Amino acid sequence: MSRSESKNTEMMQCRAGCGACCIAPSITSSIPGMPAGKLAGVHCVQLDDSYNCKIFDAPDRPAVCAAFQANLDVCGTSKEQAMVLIARLEMLTN
Repeated sequence: MSRSESKNTEMMQCRAGCGACCIAPSITSSIPGMPAGKLAGVHCVQLDDSYNCKIFDAPDRPAVCAAFQANLDVCGTSKEQAMVLIARLEMLTN
């Protein structure tokens, strides 16, 4: 693996105000306010107007959300790129 490839899989801090991981993927587990989960492309009800998760540190945050680790391969360098990359992963896994 080249240096540039290994750099892309390194964990990164979530970008405040991005919210791509709360919109682009489907989530099949229950979310507070969305007991049946959500479809891909649908805003999670826990995403606030500033595109931040309202339950980020809450104990009732879904395990799938808590387990998500931001990295350049998934999140890219912008919210727009994250939306495209996560939507592509969603299509490949469904």
